[in-house]
Amino acid sequence: MNNIRRAAAIGAAVTATACAAVALAPAAVAAEPAAQRATAAPKAAAAQYNGACGSGYAVVNSAQIGTKGTVFLTYNSATGKNCVVTVRNKPGKAVHMTASLGFASPTTTVTDTGYFTTYAGPVYLDARGLCVPSRGEISGEVAGKNGTNCGSLAANR
Repeated sequence: MNNIRRAAAIGAAVTATACAAVALAPAAVAAEPAAQRATAAPKAAAAQYNGACGSGYAVVNSAQIGTKGTVFLTYNSATGKNCVVTVRNKPGKAVHMTASLGFASPTTTVTDTGYFTTYAGPVYLDARGLCVPSRGEISGEVAGKNGTNCGSLAANR
């Protein structure tokens, strides 16, 4: 009988220890992923040029629009046309966006503006040999570059 009581007592102790370990384990497991998420939070992926201007267009330059996206200026050397596209880092609910391209003399600007989920544009301008400003806007944040992609001014003479 003593052996049976001893076995029952040992079994109860083992069961109590196992239950305590199981009771503690979820808290430890739950805390670990939260700590990992805090230290390994991924940065927002930067927008990539989406090819919206079509074939033959290559990115000439770009400008980050805060943390919201990027405005891309592209050029097609076969046609002499520039193209601008504003691309969001993370598509979502439609927000106010703009893609704009122009030159100063004569004053010419082409713009696509509205509420978009992914990108604004493309807008095109034949500006062979001219410097062009490009601009993009996403939800009130604006970025762009002035006097870029100038090419040879001699081509316009």
